[in-house]
Amino acid sequence: MARDTSPIVKQSRREGYALHPKAHKIMARKSGIPGEHAHGRQGKPSMYQIQLREKQKVRRLYGLLEKQFAKLMNEATRKQGLTGENLLRLLELRLDNTVYRAGFATSRRAARQLVSHGHFELNGRRVDIPSIRVKAGDVIVVRPKSTKSGYFTRMDDVVANTSQQPLSWLKSDVKKLKIEVTGMPTRAEADADINEQLIVEYYSR
Repeated sequence: MARDTSPIVKQSRREGYALHPKAHKIMARKSGIPGEHAHGRQGKPSMYQIQLREKQKVRRLYGLLEKQFAKLMNEATRKQGLTGENLLRLLELRLDNTVYRAGFATSRRAARQLVSHGHFELNGRRVDIPSIRVKAGDVIVVRPKSTKSGYFTRMDDVVANTSQQPLSWLKSDVKKLKIEVTGMPTRAEADADINEQLIVEYYSR
């Protein structure tokens, strides 16, 4: 399965945005673009650069490759409503993001790994594809075989270490290791630091 395996902290410094919880502490000590000659490249960015960096930031935040992200953007454009909000909704409805948003993982990368290793069932069927899109009425549970693993027996600790707030479209039951999709994500519940309009403008060039 294709994925970006480059260091997440390095990606975070490049985008000037913490893409992973562990990036916060390191970015507090090391600011700016990584690389030996990074300081010489900095200057007032053009509008194209601003749009590109926002696109890269969001793509990396959700862990998608360029082709995957562009495909979602095309789908968002064809849907009714605001293209930027459509894009964020499609990203939020990915199975790996849903597991992360429900508090079952401390990062999207960790959630992606859990899904890829087949630890979850979706509506009674084992799944191992992080990009599967969930919908209202879906039920996600930890596979019976996985409930005895060290990770899931310590789920209370995992949830305690996440920064996730309750969401209107998800219902989590840590004791039963169960996630219910009860609705659709709203723009207000996505990351506030995302400027989706810049991404729309980037692809509209």
